[in-house]
Amino acid sequence: MAKLSVIVPVFNEAPRLPSFVKRLTSSPCPIDREFIFVDDASQDDTYTVLVRLSEEFPFRIIRQKTHQGKGAAIRRGIEESLGDLVMIQDADFEYDPNDVPTLLKLLLEDRADVVYGSRFKQNAPQVQRTWHYFVNRFLTLLSNLFSGIYLTDMETCYKLFRADLIKSMNLTSKRFGIEVELTAYIAKTSARIYELPISYHPRTRLQGKKIMWKDGFAALYHVVRYNFFRSFDQSFKELPEKYHPRS
Repeated sequence: MAKLSVIVPVFNEAPRLPSFVKRLTSSPCPIDREFIFVDDASQDDTYTVLVRLSEEFPFRIIRQKTHQGKGAAIRRGIEESLGDLVMIQDADFEYDPNDVPTLLKLLLEDRADVVYGSRFKQNAPQVQRTWHYFVNRFLTLLSNLFSGIYLTDMETCYKLFRADLIKSMNLTSKRFGIEVELTAYIAKTSARIYELPISYHPRTRLQGKKIMWKDGFAALYHVVRYNFFRSFDQSFKELPEKYHPRS
């Protein structure tokens, strides 16, 4: 039976962690899971809270020595993961882990190698913050044009991969550019990509949202860089033959 590695990057999330960890670890899943929390050198009591919660709930803790960003935390989690499948989960309540079994189904039925959960599919209920909505749609449009694959939500947190695919990527992003980089690298392969609607409950800056306007501008640079200036050989290390581009 396959095993799912759930990578949770965290930074200054101490107040929300008790309720979040309980909800995440009790959510339904048809296969075994390992939860990997990567504390990106939080400046509050995040690490202390995680240690306390780990005595009650089944998850591993990795602590970054210095604050490097979400992308660096995800990369560390990927390196440490042991599952056959890998997914990313933000440490807040914007994304609903109850959606995961539906996303997993295509992978477990061997109909997909990568599954994205889209906040913008027609039957995905949500109310978006205007600025973030238009930035996300614009970046997704550029990514689609440059990568050659059509998605409705490139910046989504919910991305599920076969481990042998994501572990073969030479990821370099330290911050939110990781979303662009993952998508650009997938586009260089023959991996089967699916996108399904998910629910979404956006939070504000006052509620702890960390992405800023400068990350949007940085993403423009990343879209060009990872699609046009990272060759196939630079993007992967020992990519399994089944994912190699078909001539």
